[in-house]
Amino acid sequence: MAEPIEVIEARQKTNDREFYLERVKTMPLLIEWANEEIRDDKEVLLTAVKIDGGALEFASDRLKDDKDVLLEAVSQAGWTACYASDRLKADKDVMISAAKNDGQVLYFASQELRDDKEVVLVAVSQKSIILKYASNRLRADKDVAIAALNQSKKCLEYIDEKLQEDEDIKKLCE
Repeated sequence: MAEPIEVIEARQKTNDREFYLERVKTMPLLIEWANEEIRDDKEVLLTAVKIDGGALEFASDRLKDDKDVLLEAVSQAGWTACYASDRLKADKDVMISAAKNDGQVLYFASQELRDDKEVVLVAVSQKSIILKYASNRLRADKDVAIAALNQSKKCLEYIDEKLQEDEDIKKLCE
C-alpha cells in the first residue's frame, strides 16, 4: 500500500520547522517524521498534542518531562500519561488531569500516587476495575470502594475482603 502524500512530504522535510508547525495543526501525528530538534520544540509539540495527545509519543525525553506539554496531552487524551517521564508520573496534577479522561492511567502512576486517595478516587470514578492498582490501604477504604462500585460492580473482587462484608457495600452490590 502506498504511503499518503503527507507522510512522503514529511519524510522529505524532516528538519523544516515551519512545515511541521503548520502541518501538525491538521495532522499532529506527522511529528513522527520530524528530526530530533523539531521533536524537542515545545511550540511544535504543544500544537500537535492540543489536537491529538497521542503525538506525545514522538516528543523528546525533555518534553515528556515538561509539565505544560503533559497537561495539554493528557487533557486531550488521558492515556498519554504512559509517555510521561517518571517525575511526571509522580506529579499529582498531571495524573489527576489524566485520570479525569481515562482512569486506566492509575496503572502508570507512581506508587505514592496509587496511595493518594484523591488520585485514586478520580481514577476509579472513571474506570472501576483500575482499583486493582490502588494501594492495599485504599482498596480497604470505604469511600474509594463506593466510588468504584458506583462506576461498575466489576471491581468487587479488588475491594478488600473485610470491606466486602460492610452493609453499605453489600447493598451497592445487590
